[in-house]
Amino acid sequence: MAHEVKLTMDGLLINWLKDVGDAVSAGDIIAEFEADKATVEIEAGSDGELLELRAEPGDELGEGSVIAVIGAEGETAAPAEDGPPPAKAAEAPAEAITNGGSMTDDGRVKASPLARRIAADKGIELSRVQGTGPGGRIVKEDVENLSAAPLPPPAPPSAPGAGPQPTWGAIPADDVEIIPLSRMRRAIADGTVRSKSNTPHFYVTVEVDVEPLLAMRAEINRALAERGIKVSVNDLLIKALALTLREFPNLNSHYYGDRFVRHKRINIGISVALPENGLVNVVCPDADKAPLSAMAADNKAMYERARSGKIKPADIRGATFTISNLGPFNVKDFSAIISPPEAGILAVSSARRVPVARADGTLGVGSRMNMTLSVDHRVSNGAEGAAFMNQLRELVENPLRLLDLSGV
Repeated sequence: MAHEVKLTMDGLLINWLKDVGDAVSAGDIIAEFEADKATVEIEAGSDGELLELRAEPGDELGEGSVIAVIGAEGETAAPAEDGPPPAKAAEAPAEAITNGGSMTDDGRVKASPLARRIAADKGIELSRVQGTGPGGRIVKEDVENLSAAPLPPPAPPSAPGAGPQPTWGAIPADDVEIIPLSRMRRAIADGTVRSKSNTPHFYVTVEVDVEPLLAMRAEINRALAERGIKVSVNDLLIKALALTLREFPNLNSHYYGDRFVRHKRINIGISVALPENGLVNVVCPDADKAPLSAMAADNKAMYERARSGKIKPADIRGATFTISNLGPFNVKDFSAIISPPEAGILAVSSARRVPVARADGTLGVGSRMNMTLSVDHRVSNGAEGAAFMNQLRELVENPLRLLDLSGV
């Protein structure tokens, strides 16, 4: 029986990696898709022959859209049914649309992904470009051969009594560079504004002694060296966070306005910085149960896929709580913005060598790190947030408990 390949998110189809008639196996990558915050690899969901492709590179598509059909060799795909509408494209002003041959019937511009990227870099409105590719599609050369419309020159000084002339923040137009927002940057901007506007954040910060954690990490990595596995500080913090969430299930929940849903699984979202100022949260599933060595290997593979634009849909789905670690960037302290509908996020700063007062009253030098919890006040309160952070600090400062509870 034929199997439909459906999208689980809105976005742009970038490229087909398989063609009609190709034999595929479940898990094979058949297409690349650009979602709001990542380039995602689309997998075949079953074994068989690729019977039909129902979208073209450059198409903007909505969640639930059927993009391909897989079936038995020689089988005929069933006629396409009416499905979810394509993701809505930005509307261009009527007077700007001059390339009717490069427009679809529903008003979308037909352009290759590379042409779209070049147009965005140059500040070119694609609706002004005449496509020379198949079916009037806009290709790389069409955009490269067209210069972006120049910015208007600065307006002359206002005459006495005239109103103010438009400027870019009181800066002459010749002194600025206009940077079009990418899909990812728009998604990040919209998401953070919604979160800070609608989610009542409160913050709890603790200072943690990380000397024992760093020492244990060195021992673990010596033991795992022959297997080619390296556990990071972030892996250990993810484990500590997940085990703490076991004790505070209220914070492992999602808020939905009239209710909040408490999750039985603990899946930790991990913020990963991408090239060109991008950001995506990959997900470490069942972080409280996974052995450290397996978790470290899986996390590293996800980071590499994210930074190379080869994310799988499973890499970015199902987070119940998120950690954002700026430790590698020499940061003393920061607070992170919650990713709704999650109830909280943990911000981790850099470990620093600082003067410390020992238990016997003498002064010494130790490694200290600040961690800040951001919590949705609709779900929790300051007392619970403080208790959570004290429990987390206890685990980080006594890291052998991480091994006792989860194994290596």
